[in-house]
Order: sequence, then C-alpha cells, then structure tokens
Amino acid sequence: MTIFSKIIAGEIPSYRIAENERCYAFLDIFPITRGHVLVIPKLEVDKFFDLPEEYLAELIRFSRPIAKALEKTFDCNRCGMSVVGLEVPHAHIHLVPINSIDDLNFSRPKLKLTQEEFIDIRERIIANL
Repeated sequence: MTIFSKIIAGEIPSYRIAENERCYAFLDIFPITRGHVLVIPKLEVDKFFDLPEEYLAELIRFSRPIAKALEKTFDCNRCGMSVVGLEVPHAHIHLVPINSIDDLNFSRPKLKLTQEEFIDIRERIIANL
C-alpha cells in the first residue's frame, strides 16, 4: 500500500481539496510553490500510462476545475501540470501555479509551510472551486 493509498484511506492526514469516486486531490506537503496540488486516482497503479483509460480521462476532467481555482487563487500566469512519477509508486498529477517554466523545477528546494499556512491555502483554493 503506497503512502497515497494510505492518504485516500484516511490513515494519513492530508489537506484535501476535492474528491470523487475515482480521484482525490490534496496539497503537496513538500510543495515547489504555494498551491501545489497532487491529483491521484483511487486505483493504485504505479505508472500513469498504465492506468485504465477511464481513469486517465477522469483525472484530467477532475483536475480542470482545480487548475482553474489555482489560477484564481494565486498570482500566476497559469496552472502548470506535470506527471513525473518517480517520487511515489502511485500514478499522480502535479498541479502547480506557475509564472515561468522554472516554477516546475522539482529539483529546487521545497517550501516549508506551517499547518496554518496549509489550512489557509486549502481554504482559499476550495473557495474558488
């Protein structure tokens, strides 16, 4: 069971943004920018393109309103999307408010946010969904 499956099951707490029967979105606790959201399928599959087609399509549909909310919530040029898949063996999408390509540089130092900052960010995003 991956850490993401444990988050879905409620065994590990998360700053949940949205959820449906197939997908779960939450704040990355090691964000590269404020508002960095992870979108995961509730089906545990390691590689993104090994997901069944209905999950691939649903992840994009599910991500769209979250991406739009990120653009409303943060001073950014757009919401970037990245599928890397090396950090956790569970398919996932990174949604990241960006102003430049460098904002999607995962080798940069991660932000260290307080619980209060995560809660504030979560509430602001949800208010724009």
